[in-house]
Amino acid sequence: MTDPAPGGAAPRRRGRPSRTQSAEGPAMRDRILQAARAEFSARGYEKTSVRGIAKAAGVDSALVHHYFGTKEQVFEASIAVAFAPALDAPAAIEDGPLDDVGERLTRFIFGVWENPATRLPLLAIVRSAVNNDTAAAVFRRLIATQLLARMAGRIDKADAELRAELAAAQLVGTAMLRYVIQVEPLASADPEAIIARIAPVVQAHLTGP
Repeated sequence: MTDPAPGGAAPRRRGRPSRTQSAEGPAMRDRILQAARAEFSARGYEKTSVRGIAKAAGVDSALVHHYFGTKEQVFEASIAVAFAPALDAPAAIEDGPLDDVGERLTRFIFGVWENPATRLPLLAIVRSAVNNDTAAAVFRRLIATQLLARMAGRIDKADAELRAELAAAQLVGTAMLRYVIQVEPLASADPEAIIARIAPVVQAHLTGP
């Protein structure tokens, strides 16, 4: 039998935040999410645990489950925040005519990767996805629902979804070789030189015949 709470109040159910924690609301959630990103970045998906995330955030592991659910769901939430700059890429299609969208989109994506502040969490995400099937499934789902679907919706072609996927594959594949696997001479090439070569290919995927 659960002991009554002090003052005769009803006992708090396990996993539910206290009144103080509830009052913190978004701040508490953000603190857990920040700890989760740090843990996934340092340890990868497989070696990260909900208990470890909770310890890093200074909370009980039940509170992590309360806000996010499973480790997979915590990982997906971490990806959504860290990958947010790249997920804004479809806006590049709306910012001008489609006849030069390939360059705008390519330049945007490489700008995200070239910025150390956004590159580090992206590296952690991609490495986890490469090494773990569950993390890879989460990554694919995020890409499919939040990036490819949005891009396809802005392309007035019968095969818009395939075109968006091919453009994304070109960009993601190049980024993998340059920033994750670090294949030379691609890894040390001038970003402008890469953009000049990749952008026309991306353009052809999106609007070509």
